[in-house]
Amino acid sequence: MQPTIEILARISVNSNANKDEVFTRLYRYLLRPDIYFEAYKNLYANNGAATRGVDNDTADGFSEAKIDKIIKSLSDETYTPKSVRRTYIDKGNGKKRPLGIPTFTDKLVQEALRMVLEAVYEPSFLDWSHGFRPNRSCHTALASLKKEFTGARWFVEGDIKGCFDNIDHAVLISMLNKKVKDARIVKLIYKFLKAGYMENWQYHNTYSGTPQGGIISPLLANIYLHELDKFVMMLKAEFNKPRETHSTYEYGVIRRKMKKLRKEIENADGDKRGQLLDEYKATRAQLLQTPAKSQTDKKIKYIRYADDFLIAVNGSREDCAEIKRRLFEFIGQTLKMELSDEKTLITHSNDYARFLGYDVRVRRNGKIKRGGKNGCTKRTLSNNVELLVPFEDKINKFLFSKGVVKQRLNGTVYPTHRPALERLTDLEIVMTYNAELRGICNYYRLASNYNSLGYFAYLMEYSCLRTLAGKHKSKVSKIKEKFKDGHGKWGIPYTTKKGEKRCYFAKLADCKGAKFCTDILPNAFVIHMSARNTFENRLKAKVCELCGTTDAEHYEIHHIHKVKDLKGKEPWKVAMIAKRRKTMVVCRNCHNTIHH
Repeated sequence: MQPTIEILARISVNSNANKDEVFTRLYRYLLRPDIYFEAYKNLYANNGAATRGVDNDTADGFSEAKIDKIIKSLSDETYTPKSVRRTYIDKGNGKKRPLGIPTFTDKLVQEALRMVLEAVYEPSFLDWSHGFRPNRSCHTALASLKKEFTGARWFVEGDIKGCFDNIDHAVLISMLNKKVKDARIVKLIYKFLKAGYMENWQYHNTYSGTPQGGIISPLLANIYLHELDKFVMMLKAEFNKPRETHSTYEYGVIRRKMKKLRKEIENADGDKRGQLLDEYKATRAQLLQTPAKSQTDKKIKYIRYADDFLIAVNGSREDCAEIKRRLFEFIGQTLKMELSDEKTLITHSNDYARFLGYDVRVRRNGKIKRGGKNGCTKRTLSNNVELLVPFEDKINKFLFSKGVVKQRLNGTVYPTHRPALERLTDLEIVMTYNAELRGICNYYRLASNYNSLGYFAYLMEYSCLRTLAGKHKSKVSKIKEKFKDGHGKWGIPYTTKKGEKRCYFAKLADCKGAKFCTDILPNAFVIHMSARNTFENRLKAKVCELCGTTDAEHYEIHHIHKVKDLKGKEPWKVAMIAKRRKTMVVCRNCHNTIHH
């Protein structure tokens, strides 16, 4: 049997070659066992694999028998997703965001469904969409913005109110039916949409929104918002107009004068040539102070990450107001959602717009630098996009919310200790600070004012030192003396199998040089290998990796949260520590012994 992953790769190629192709008979790929081994491989390493939903179903206990049971229920269409367990996580503004936790079986089916749908839809999505897509991220969106939005005069910032919670089920199903003509696939998606959620052991129906915390939720949201992308492209086609003239009249006059002077310089000599060269230099200096672009064109540029989008407009403010009106109308009438009026702003590009946590503007800078192959002087910064770290809103808020700094009466801040971390080991304290520092610095590494984070790094380092000093009832100077390495730096020593090592405090420069970050989601149509994956081979070998029996009726996968949590002397713990794996294929008797 041809591996399902190869079939999905072929579907992806077909979808890419013909964007309007309609796909049928996709449900049959959910009835193939190998897709569930691939789905398990994508899910088992996640931290949420051991988190329970409304029952005790987790990644532990995965087996061929479980796959057969899923396939049988899908085949006779008796499969019914369970409601998700609702919990809440903190948002940056102090509010709570609802999060749903499905059962692991539902996650498996959703992951298989996601792989099939991604092969169909991913090639048809536009390049301006960056959220929750393979090999795309906030950074790819910002890099594209920096390249494409050059010379923009206005920004239209967009934000949809409660986008994921307000997706209209009927509208979404109608969108799916345009490209997927398979009633069983659509029916299965509809079951997930209507599964509901449990909160405080009370069941609640879901009347709108994608599956709470579901694996397929981001993909369904992208399918829904793809209609917005197409609408903006339609607006772009109507709005765009080429320049009537390439440059301004004043700029053209000076250019012609310079051309005339160049010809005169070629034929002149002596004092006359010197006078003409001085006049030429003065004229060029005047040229570099004169606006060049005629600004008679009209143009729209667009970028979207999930439900946040930014539109750059070359035109008047009235044009922006009309674009905003039409967006309100389309999102309200077609998508059945609401554009946030207070967050959908029209901003001049010389002022700061906010996108993905960055301040964005287009420079109006007449500073002259040498650039290009011939080393000529140019206005290299003017009309280029500038990305900046919003210190007041993001960095200062982070420092105060985490308790890294306190404020004096005169308004200045100083680093302070964090009592909540003092119960951790020295190594864990430094690693916590490093993770927070790297997280902020890695995210803002595209900013033009990145080096201004140096003071932030200083505050983090001395807050860390003061936390260590508080833990040891000591002083910062004595802590640095205690942990110094003899080369002017300090770090926490720790022992590994390879010997003694040190955990140093993170450096700002190292954070900027980090590898490019992307939201890498498992890609259904990338062929990893033609052979069966590890889990399939291990289960089909029918050998218990604990007791070695080969005649058991059932073999299952025992799954744990983290290998480092294993500290006991039981045989199964010893075996998993030796293998350094989170999973182990065991017979049912051994599995029951482990749990009881």
